[in-house]
Amino acid sequence: MSQFDVLCIGNAIVDIIARCDEAFLVDNTIIKGAMNLIDAERAELLYSRMGPAIEASGGSAGNTAAGIASFGSRSAYFGKVADDQLGRIFSHDIRAQGVHFETRPLNGTPPTARSMIFVTPDGERSMNTYLGACVELGPDDVEADVVANSKVTYFEGYLWDPPLAKDAIRLCAAIGHKHGREMSMTLSDPFCVDRYRDEFLELMRSGTIDIVFANSDEAKSLYQTDNFEHAVSQLRKDCKLAVITRSEHGSVVVRGDERHDIDAIDIDEVVDTTGAGDLYAAGFLHGYANGKPLDVCGKRGSLAAGLCEAVTRGFGKIAAGGRQTCPQAGQRRPHAHGPEADHRNLHRHLSLIAQGWRHAAFSARRGSRSAPGRRPPAAAGRSWRVSISAASAGDDRTQQRLQGGGGLRMAREQLGLMRAGL
Repeated sequence: MSQFDVLCIGNAIVDIIARCDEAFLVDNTIIKGAMNLIDAERAELLYSRMGPAIEASGGSAGNTAAGIASFGSRSAYFGKVADDQLGRIFSHDIRAQGVHFETRPLNGTPPTARSMIFVTPDGERSMNTYLGACVELGPDDVEADVVANSKVTYFEGYLWDPPLAKDAIRLCAAIGHKHGREMSMTLSDPFCVDRYRDEFLELMRSGTIDIVFANSDEAKSLYQTDNFEHAVSQLRKDCKLAVITRSEHGSVVVRGDERHDIDAIDIDEVVDTTGAGDLYAAGFLHGYANGKPLDVCGKRGSLAAGLCEAVTRGFGKIAAGGRQTCPQAGQRRPHAHGPEADHRNLHRHLSLIAQGWRHAAFSARRGSRSAPGRRPPAAAGRSWRVSISAASAGDDRTQQRLQGGGGLRMAREQLGLMRAGL
């Protein structure tokens, strides 16, 4: 029996998320919708120009690992943080979600990675990431027994930026395949694909990677085409299983001659797309690792991604259930079985959604506070310090806020509409 359903490997990052207008992106030469790698100096500059913000543990594969654990599967995570305040916050947060995380922290510099994420009124997010300690993740951080005992090992394409991580991924693939496991990756970003197109194709065609996740832009970038169907046909040839998301148009799942076109769920308003792809992968892999048919896996992914965007009401993101008592890291959360129970478990922690691992509260540098989960008044040109308040398992006020949220009520309605298809 496998100890873990999914092992996720990625850049361990603490996200700092703020809203902005389109002009802010132009004025600060930020590429909209992309992940922009920055150095420490630019990180300080952008932070100084941010308005009200929330701070939360994140990173693409980390979001997926937390989502998988929240849905009731057993997940593990490899990622490098420094032995500093942000590193300790990240370690606590991901373990609190029930994820096995034992990667040794880095002593000294560089510090734990952080990403300044700017969300425009249309819900699009533009990331500006200082990788910091992430670049030190390497083969020495691979826990061979964890890889050997994970049904699927999933990693983010962003990991192809730090050189040592490439060796770690190839080592994981060798260990996993030796034990009959599968390797999966997400292409992460069209600009990431542009940088490593030949290497990504080699990973797929050599059989190093079995399962590929991509959005439509990434898939088209991989094959340098504007034709989506051509990209799908090429992915079908180059890898065992491909999953391509298409925003409001749903997703496409292909394996050999098998194809499933999955509808997106209806959303009244897209508030923030941050982490939607990560949560799609979480929903899909949760189903896949537990032996569900591919169409069911796709529907679970679509549900998780759609609710990620829809549940986010107001600016703060709150983990549904807050700081709940969690099982030992890597263990399956106790839950009932059967179709109805599966849906209840998928609904648990719906609004964990990407950066929502911690319950965030705003506080100005002067010490004034806004209500948790609400956006403070706009303060042009001011920099805000974020304070984090942990929502304990027994915090009745947190439970009332969560149960009373209009976004969660809407999410439950959407969940009911999807039950027949899942």
